[in-house]
Amino acid sequence: MVAIIDYGVGNLFSISRSFEFIGEKCVVTNDCKVISSASHIVLPGVGAFGDAMKKLTAAGLIPTLDECVSNGIPFLGVCLGMQLLYEKSYEYGTHDGLGYLKGEIYPIQPDLVDMNISLKIPHMGWNSLKILDKNNCLMRNTKEGEYVYFVHSFYAKNCSESIVATTEYGVEVPAVTACGNVFGCQFHPEKSGKCGLGILSAFAELS
Repeated sequence: MVAIIDYGVGNLFSISRSFEFIGEKCVVTNDCKVISSASHIVLPGVGAFGDAMKKLTAAGLIPTLDECVSNGIPFLGVCLGMQLLYEKSYEYGTHDGLGYLKGEIYPIQPDLVDMNISLKIPHMGWNSLKILDKNNCLMRNTKEGEYVYFVHSFYAKNCSESIVATTEYGVEVPAVTACGNVFGCQFHPEKSGKCGLGILSAFAELS
């Protein structure tokens, strides 16, 4: 069973419907006992990094998530949920993350300005994937150049050892990341059609 973490931040309905569509049992929950007994865990997220970390802390979920990651349970962060996997974020201040992946989260806009590139922020829309690690288990159903749907203003940097796939938006954006049993998608697989469902299927097949 896939546990989708409910901490007041995230598109829970769309993600749960996507897992149901591919035939996977799932539950939206903030119950630590239910989360600990799950075979797979998904951490969704939309909004601000600092606010999301405060809500995870207030809900008392972080020790349970830490234990699940340590126990090797497949763990997927989606959009802001992926960013929370990293060590730190510089989104409207400095905030500590979960630290499951090495790297930090930075705003895209200043890097575009430095390169004299004029693109709208947030980065919103369909972009193609460049797969750097074709052997990663999360990519087993994904082909080079397939399109997925992004909505974000911040991105991961200093994280080369965990990058599985990237996309281009003036800068190279880590789109899929992984280290051990921890995975992240900067885009929304639940909004990315057949490609997104293929990624969720690959995640659900992990043991």
